[in-house]
Amino acid sequence: MHSVIASAEERMKKTVSSLKEGYAALRTGRASASLFDKIRVDYYGEKTPLAQTANISTPEARLIVIQPWDKALIGEIEKAIRSSELSLNPSNDGKVIRVAIPPLTEERRKELVKLAKNQAEQSRVSVRNIRRDGNDEIKKLLKDGELTEDEEAKSSEELQKVTDSYITKINQVLEEKETEIMEV
Repeated sequence: MHSVIASAEERMKKTVSSLKEGYAALRTGRASASLFDKIRVDYYGEKTPLAQTANISTPEARLIVIQPWDKALIGEIEKAIRSSELSLNPSNDGKVIRVAIPPLTEERRKELVKLAKNQAEQSRVSVRNIRRDGNDEIKKLLKDGELTEDEEAKSSEELQKVTDSYITKINQVLEEKETEIMEV
């Protein structure tokens, strides 16, 4: 029975992790290297993550500097950033690429908060689905005679506590992201 709960908890942990990854790609008004996590650069015929081809730093709150390890890649990196859905306008001086992060409009902030809330709700639904699967497994163990009714009730209660704790974590992650988005 503990393996059912441990398995459910592991899946819930991955759900929260996935939400955090999704949030990293949400552009806020602040410069962050994680904005470029999904950008792939054509590196000698291979689509390679940008972070594996260059040093990405944030010397100022609204500026990102990308220094390619191979100067020949500067054009490819610039092209990859321009064609991404980030709507950023990189400029290069032949050695480094500078990306100014423009401040977000109030309307865009509200859109991003709405998007963040939708992603959080999808994560809460996933966690509840995992709980349902866990409860189904516990009921099956009861039916198969591997658990007593008391053990089944105790396991379901424990699974509910785990579920509640992950729903709380999702809400905290959402709250932090909302605060970050609404910062001016």
